[in-house]
Amino acid sequence: MESQYVINALAALAQASRLRIFRALVVRGNEGLTPARLAEMMGMPANTLSFHLKGLMHADLISQERSGRNLIYRAQYDRMNAVLAYLSENCCQGQACEVVPQTDCQTT
Repeated sequence: MESQYVINALAALAQASRLRIFRALVVRGNEGLTPARLAEMMGMPANTLSFHLKGLMHADLISQERSGRNLIYRAQYDRMNAVLAYLSENCCQGQACEVVPQTDCQTT
């Protein structure tokens, strides 16, 4: 994977609204979401949502498909996984990393 692609993907996700939108699409899975449903979930106007969706599409993190009169947006899992693989490529100096389970944080 090209480092420029990773930079573009991380730059796109380095904005709170785009990160929330992307996470909502990841949670939704292959079913995807329409812009109307996303706007409702995010509590943002359609034109603002459109701006953020274009940014995520430009970074190739989401896809758009027409289904009848609706547009369906989906997370690009292969691209997301490629970014994660790039970031962790040399993790732990090439050795298998030990995953330490997180415990619940408790405030006192």
